[in-house]
Amino acid sequence: MSAFEYLAIDTQGRKVTGTLDADARNAAVSQLRNKGLTPVRVGPLTRTQITERPTGSKLTRRGAEDFCRELSNLLSAGISMSRALGILCRQTSRRGAGVIRSIHDKVTGGSTLADAMRQNTGSFTHVETAMVRAGESGGFLDVVLGQIADFQSRERDLGGRIKNALAYPMVLATVATGVMVLMLTYFIPKFSVMFNGLGGKLPALTRGIVAASDLLLHRGLFVLAVILVAVMVIRRSLKSPSGRLRMERLLLVLPGVGLVVSRLALVRFSRMLGTLLAAGVPMVSSLRVAAEALGNQELSQTMHKSIEEVVRGRSLARSLESCGRLFPLSVIETLAVAEEAGRLDKELIRLAGVYEQELDRQLRLLVSLAEPAMLFIMATLVGTIVIGMMLPIFSMQELIK
Repeated sequence: MSAFEYLAIDTQGRKVTGTLDADARNAAVSQLRNKGLTPVRVGPLTRTQITERPTGSKLTRRGAEDFCRELSNLLSAGISMSRALGILCRQTSRRGAGVIRSIHDKVTGGSTLADAMRQNTGSFTHVETAMVRAGESGGFLDVVLGQIADFQSRERDLGGRIKNALAYPMVLATVATGVMVLMLTYFIPKFSVMFNGLGGKLPALTRGIVAASDLLLHRGLFVLAVILVAVMVIRRSLKSPSGRLRMERLLLVLPGVGLVVSRLALVRFSRMLGTLLAAGVPMVSSLRVAAEALGNQELSQTMHKSIEEVVRGRSLARSLESCGRLFPLSVIETLAVAEEAGRLDKELIRLAGVYEQELDRQLRLLVSLAEPAMLFIMATLVGTIVIGMMLPIFSMQELIK
């Protein structure tokens, strides 16, 4: 089977370009006619063109955001889907153009945009493809694409703030680890030689520190291998649904951290649900997509119970009462009033902005507590080693005797 490049005319008189696979040129022409296209030019792809076809590449998150925003602008201007995708192919970087070319070929071949995006694994999330599918079925695809781009931008900004907040504590942890390794591998062996020359029985704390130093010096590679294996096992466990669920449950009950996780989920849920409702997506469909955007299985499972109550005819606010960990009472009552007034979508987006500001404050508070906590841990570890080395010196006279 060979690859062919074609130029054809659709039923509305627009030019359509793309590629397809067929056994021969006649078979390729038949495929185009079966799709309702009139072939103008059909020819085999050259070897260079074939190697430029996308092979597993994917868009970055910034690239996906730019794709959705620019496609939304082009569709809003009245440009056809195939032509808009062709424009994006020509103006995007080589790596991104491969993904967009793949989407273009699938769409011109009869696939929906949502299916084409879903098949490009890693470029778009299932939540984004679900929103696109809802926009295609409802006839407001350009609106949905613009809202996806806005949502991706806010998510990226929020992720950047979280990374910046964690940067300093991670630096402190790295410094503390480096100091510990330096003391155990350089200073402690020098003290050990002196203690061995004095004879006598060393305190238990000193013996433990010396044993840890000997372990790092003589079995350092083994210790490193054990640590790497442990990290790999933990990472593999966290990738499994059960392991990730246990970790998410642990994070929710940790003091300080649990509040940040729940507030982050509330912001994502409120903004996603408000965006979908504003775009005209039905309530139940919007709730199911927004529940997947929570980023926490424990909270998502709780939300699905509330969705079932909405399906049975209960109001959204009253259905969310069982999700007390995610929705404070003030939020539930606010949503109840908004439902009665018919402005639920606007209120959800407003609440997302309000709680995003609170999330920033909680992150700053958590970091302000993490910094002294890391300093305390670092001082405790270093102080323990110093005390362990000083104890034999305090009893030096007994050791000399």
